[in-house]
Amino acid sequence: MCSRIVAINASPRKGWDTDMLVDEASKGAASNGAEIEKFDLYRLEKFTGCISCFGCMRDGHKGECVVKDGLKPVLDA
Repeated sequence: MCSRIVAINASPRKGWDTDMLVDEASKGAASNGAEIEKFDLYRLEKFTGCISCFGCMRDGHKGECVVKDGLKPVLDA
């Protein structure tokens, strides 16, 4: 069974410690057969985070963010 891992670098400094740790952990998981998808939060299109609109509570969207901003691909993953 192949596992799928979403790796998120939340540091603004690409290539520095946090980014390298995320990469190394991803490589370790990949070497054991995991499928890796990595996101750099500071490289995404602007996003606001939760705006408390409760759209995710409405029928047809239960548990799914209705705000379509730069974080959508990460949430979908």
